[in-house]
Amino acid sequence: WHFLGNPHELISLRLRGPPRERCLQLWDRSCIWGGSRSALVDATMPRTATSTKGGPQLGPDSPSLVLNDDVPESPTEGTRLLDQRSPECLTTFDTPPREPEVLRRRRVEDASSVVLMFNRWAQKTPHTKKEHLIKIQSTFESLDYENTESQIEREDRVKFSAWDNRLRGIQRWIICGIIGFLTGLIAFVIDTSITHLAKWKFDTVQGFLDKCVQEDCLTTPLLVWVGIDLCFVGIATSFVTFGSPIAAGSGIPEVKCYLNGIKMPGVVRLKTLLAKTTGVVFSVAGGLFVGKEGPMIHSGAVIAAGVSQGKSTSMPWLDTRLFQRFRNDQEKRDFVSAGAAAGVAAAFGAPIGGVLFSLEEGSSFWNQGLTWRVFFAAMNASFWLNMLLSTFPNNAQARSDTRLSNPGLLNFGKFTDMPYNSYEIPLFVVVGVWGGLAGALFNDLNTRLTEFRMRYIHNKYHRALEAFTVGLVSVTMCFGLMMLSSDCLSLGETPDVHAVQLFCEDHQYSAMASLLFNTPEEAIKNLFHESREEFMPVTLVLFGTLYFLVACWTYGIAVPSGLFVPCIVIGAAWGRLLGALLASHYPDQEWADPGKYALLGAAAMLAGVVRMTISLTVIIIEATGNITYGLPIMLAVIFAKWVGDFFNEGLYDIHIELKHVPLLGWNPPQVHRHTVIADDIMSHKTVALYTEVPVGHLMEMLRMTRHQAFPVVAFDAAPKTDHSLATLHGIILRHQILMLLQFGAYGRRGAQHPRMTLADFRKGYPRYPTINDINVPLEHYHLVVDLRPYMNPSPYVVTQTSLLSRIFRLFRTMGLRHLCIVNHHHQLVGMITRKDLTMLDHVSVGRMPGEKREQGLRTTYILPKVDFNTAHTPADGSVADVGVSSTAST
Repeated sequence: WHFLGNPHELISLRLRGPPRERCLQLWDRSCIWGGSRSALVDATMPRTATSTKGGPQLGPDSPSLVLNDDVPESPTEGTRLLDQRSPECLTTFDTPPREPEVLRRRRVEDASSVVLMFNRWAQKTPHTKKEHLIKIQSTFESLDYENTESQIEREDRVKFSAWDNRLRGIQRWIICGIIGFLTGLIAFVIDTSITHLAKWKFDTVQGFLDKCVQEDCLTTPLLVWVGIDLCFVGIATSFVTFGSPIAAGSGIPEVKCYLNGIKMPGVVRLKTLLAKTTGVVFSVAGGLFVGKEGPMIHSGAVIAAGVSQGKSTSMPWLDTRLFQRFRNDQEKRDFVSAGAAAGVAAAFGAPIGGVLFSLEEGSSFWNQGLTWRVFFAAMNASFWLNMLLSTFPNNAQARSDTRLSNPGLLNFGKFTDMPYNSYEIPLFVVVGVWGGLAGALFNDLNTRLTEFRMRYIHNKYHRALEAFTVGLVSVTMCFGLMMLSSDCLSLGETPDVHAVQLFCEDHQYSAMASLLFNTPEEAIKNLFHESREEFMPVTLVLFGTLYFLVACWTYGIAVPSGLFVPCIVIGAAWGRLLGALLASHYPDQEWADPGKYALLGAAAMLAGVVRMTISLTVIIIEATGNITYGLPIMLAVIFAKWVGDFFNEGLYDIHIELKHVPLLGWNPPQVHRHTVIADDIMSHKTVALYTEVPVGHLMEMLRMTRHQAFPVVAFDAAPKTDHSLATLHGIILRHQILMLLQFGAYGRRGAQHPRMTLADFRKGYPRYPTINDINVPLEHYHLVVDLRPYMNPSPYVVTQTSLLSRIFRLFRTMGLRHLCIVNHHHQLVGMITRKDLTMLDHVSVGRMPGEKREQGLRTTYILPKVDFNTAHTPADGSVADVGVSSTAST
């Protein structure tokens, strides 16, 4: 039975019959009864209640939680379950558990009636907030970007000759070329599919429109349009909600997290690529206010992750046994950077912009050799897409032009020279300020919508229903604006592809329909290149406002959706509005060109939402093919970012924060960087291992903890007291221990053990076995595992007096996942993980005046039967425990 109700209510549970050795768990607004169905017969939630034994009355303002009229809890202890003793099992928390999966159990007696009341959870203490963040962040794991120097890795490197190193470098270039080709091919398939589906849809609806305008049956084309779009939206949301939920959105926040060092579940899986590419085709063709360019970045990253490994984890039989030396997190990260850059290049025809995007927004770690390989992959993607689009054009006009003139999916069209004067610079700044304000408003509205979705829209069917609702509203509002608009344009030499006459005169078509009854890319071209007399101001206001509101609602629903194109459309509409007003006041001035201000408005709006600077400026310049607009675009982008940053963050960063992903920022918190030291934030209780450990002890430790790394320690001499410290000898990762146990790399003490090689570890990458996959016979539990050949003997360490700024710089630049803290004698005193640093903005750090922290081997958590007071040598191969880390599960 699961209760999620008002935390101020009083919950009365009457339990009849024994709980049958089940547990009653209390955790964060939820009461879960694990007994038999007949055991729980009554559950009520009165505003006030009186104990069955004549105890005191409890109301919604009571500050404590009581069981059997026992002692009320202290309000500062968090939620506590006070009980009497019983032979049945009852799981209780004196305070919220430091690790949710490790529960402290005790026995209670005669629990015949239970009265539970939840504290006012809105007034949580900082400690509770920290535990809540730990609970959420425990779903994310970090990637091992640190270069280790274990004995087996050194032996593997010694085997390499100079020719082997050159061959490895050549293989990197080959992989980058393959990434570029496949990314361009995927982009071509997406663009061609959208073009043909959109053409069929618009031709079908236009046939009904032309007929029904004369016969007064406009309901028919509306229903046809709605039916087609809802079918397409249904296909798109089905791939996400029932296939790969992480394929929703643009995927840029997920790629950014991956490159930062966070292992997002399923972010680079093959099924994610299928859901992303197929879903974005039907999302755009279904009339949603989304773009196909943003998901290309995620698609390029998935392609890079798969090609660089030479195998597929989704299809185990697909293993080419190629590129096995690149099967590690460091190499995979570099190739994912190349894939993200190739996606930008394929989307906008901007190879240099792709490299800068990967450097500015994506990668946390970079080197000089990577720059050329990433640029090579981006240039390949743009070239192959250009080749395919020029060889297999999608329209008759392109078939007559055999030149390579399609470098990207989003083609802004050819911009002629539109000069600008020095007195226009204040206008460029005004456009940038407007873009920052509009972008901040867009981000704020979308943040509130996302919080609403996270709180109330959990069921996959509800998410699909929301996507259908957005599609229905989008089509209906577009059709309504087209019917109400009286802005008509004359058919020129190159009329709009889907020119709809509606109520206009002969040889004219509806201006509003040229924007709404089209793909977003065609609408952008119309706003950029139509003459200054086209588009009335009221048309631009209505179109821009509609697109702003619906695009804000659309981003975040359960469909693949890009954010670049909607922002460009909104900015182009409002920027052209400014240009049209200037052209009406200065009709004879050449500089008052609406198309120029439409371009600047698009750049400002996009910068105000995503807060990119250098890469966005270069992407827009490359997409226009004209360096003349470099300075105006740069001014608009910079001022948009400055103004937007005054109110909130970029939308990608906001979505990362809403998901509580432990992303490591560029700089440590300003308030802590020069005052907090390692001793203030490190985990003083860390599970450590000796160099030789019995198999049984390792199995028990792995079952009881979720730590991903374990320091390896030893005593230089017999410990004098329980608080003696051990010398740090290295560090070993959890997956290495699991592979050793699965391989059987253990034996009797002093005898020769089976030896694993680096190639054996690569076979398990990236899905290493879990503790549930390990089946070691009980008769082998007394054998020992020698960790010395596999541990990293020279991990990064700092002393406990090191400043936070230095620690943060090590994590950020070296790609660390764990950092051991030692004293001046190189004895282990604690440990810091990535999650310890990411939580500094949410919890208080430091210690109370006069507070002393215990250190050393006083008690054990993992193996309580082992006496560490006599474990001064690895004779028994025990686990050395200097406590338990609350955040070591990173």
